[in-house]
Amino acid sequence: MPNYSDKELLSFFRNNEKRNYAFNLLVRKYQERLYWHIRRIVINHEDANDVLQNTFIKIFKGLDKFREDSKLFTWLYRIATNEAITFLNKKRKKYLLPIIDVESKLVNSLESDEYFDGDELQLKLQKAVLSLPKKQRLVFNMKYFEEMKYEEISKILNTSVGSLKASYFHAVKKIEAYIKESCN
Repeated sequence: MPNYSDKELLSFFRNNEKRNYAFNLLVRKYQERLYWHIRRIVINHEDANDVLQNTFIKIFKGLDKFREDSKLFTWLYRIATNEAITFLNKKRKKYLLPIIDVESKLVNSLESDEYFDGDELQLKLQKAVLSLPKKQRLVFNMKYFEEMKYEEISKILNTSVGSLKASYFHAVKKIEAYIKESCN
């Protein structure tokens, strides 16, 4: 696969003759990273695939309007994050569940997921992450698993770097406490 820059991909996309080719390249370039970002939010493999598909539909429909105020990567992650959160909110409303019950359903889904291949410690880490409030969970996932810089996360979540640092610090402390408690 040719390794085009985001600027080149956008240029191709804006050319009607290369539009589909450019979009296919964009999907190939970002599909795996977006999948894992979404998967860490919704947990379930099938749900992550559904949300990823919806994300790429939104990206295709909105790419013409992308103004390049931010990096393409940031814009894609913002759409994926919003789609994943919307998915969880719809799930909660559909089953008339409080957010706590949705979190426990996600834990159950994680435990029974045939695609989860981690060991017991990784399962405890995932359960600990699921116990976090939504914003802390998002920040932790992006910083810890995806190794994103606070500035990138700030643009994706549209919040200050200071707030993100505080959220990450609190998330780490809660995860440490959760794992320590579950090991006793």
